[in-house]
This record gives sequence, C-alpha cells and structure tokens, in this order.
Amino acid sequence: MMTSQPQTGQVEILLEQGAVYVLNKPGGLLTQGPPGVDSLEFRLRQFLKQREGKEGNIYLGIPHRLDRPVSGAIVMVRNVRAAQRISEQLQKKTVNKTYWAVVEGEMSIDSGTWADWMRKLPDEPKSEIVPQSHPEAKEAILHFQVRFSASGLSWLEIQLETGRTHQIRLQCASRSLPIVGDDLYGARQSFGKPDADSRKNWIALHARRLALNHPILSEKVDVLAPLGDRWRQLGDRIGIGEFKSIAESNKP
Repeated sequence: MMTSQPQTGQVEILLEQGAVYVLNKPGGLLTQGPPGVDSLEFRLRQFLKQREGKEGNIYLGIPHRLDRPVSGAIVMVRNVRAAQRISEQLQKKTVNKTYWAVVEGEMSIDSGTWADWMRKLPDEPKSEIVPQSHPEAKEAILHFQVRFSASGLSWLEIQLETGRTHQIRLQCASRSLPIVGDDLYGARQSFGKPDADSRKNWIALHARRLALNHPILSEKVDVLAPLGDRWRQLGDRIGIGEFKSIAESNKP
C-alpha cells in the first residue's frame, strides 16, 4: 500500500493502492465536470499525468459521486474492471459510507431511522419528498446517531442504506433540520465564509468514512477523511472539540 500527498495541494490522496485511489474531496468542487471545468476528476488526472510524465488520456472510473458542496472520501480507479467491481459492491450495498452532518435544530432523540419516498425534480438540481404512489418515487432510507445537540445545532453520524440524489440533504431538511450552509434546502446559516461564487460554497456534510473490498486485491479498504478548517471553526463556535483536533492534526 502506498499513500501520496501531491505538493500542489490541488488534490488530497488519502490512499493509493494499485488501481484504487481514495481522495478527500473539498466542498464547492465538482466530482466530475465537462472539459475545461475544474473538478476532482480533472485534478487527479492532471496530477497523475504530471507524476507519470504522460501526455495522453488517463482512464479514471468514478463508481460514485459526492454533491458539489459536500466534502470527504470518494473512490476513483484506474481501470474498467475495478470500476465495474466497485459498482457491483455499491449495487449490493456492501460499501460502507459514513457521513457527518451538522444541522440547524436540536434533536430530541439519540438515534433513529428515516424512511421516505423521494424523486429528483426534472431539469432542476433538487429533489423532493413524494408519496409512495408517485410514479417516480424511490425509497430513501438512512440511519443516524446524534453525537451532539446544543446551541441550536445537532451533529449527526449517518449511515446510508440507499443512495438517492441529495438524499441526506432532503431527508434532513424535510424534518426542519437543514444542513448548515445548505440554502438550497432552507438553511439560514452559512458554513464558513461564503464565496462570491455561490457554487463554491460548502455545506456541513462530510463523507467521513469509506469502507469497501479492494476490487483487485480482495483486501478491505477502510479510510477516514480528515476534516477541513471550516469544521474546526464550527467546532470552536459550538463547542465540539473533536472537530478541532481532527482538523488540526489533519489525520484520521
């Protein structure tokens, strides 16, 4: 196993193991974009070209994505077979994805499960809750634990059972618990200093842990994604010391 940290700071590689890369995506950055548009895929490809001295195309498979304002662990791979095998794990729900979210509002329970029916709105970057009978309805299930609740905010640790578009964001917001910074779904507070380009703003949703079977080596890959400075600042403000210690150490 080899880990790598490019000096450019443009892409943070948490793990490089054969064809598999686990990256720490910053908020405000597309996972994948069209030619000429900045994205995590573009940054990794450019880094690999520079490191390996290649001028031609480098294949990158992207089995799953994170929303633009979301940060955290995401996997990309260098060959088609690896991409297909990870996609199969995702379909069989054997990939473990743990998210941390800070929401507006205080929770009255310690843990629970949310089950809804939702759909992606046509031609809009947004989803909505719908009745089960809706022809486009897809089931959305997540499990959560409350790790902190005070000062008008709650810190949730979330395990996804399904993976719908904007699932965590919508399921939180539909319960009057919008994720901090997520003004698309009704948040009133920003997450860190707002950017002049609103597309670059972060929300307080972080893919903290990613665990899967290595598609080639058949070994367990289990990676924690460090927190950024915005999490430290939020922790200072509401009294969550763990955010500060993780962000300052920059280690899982």
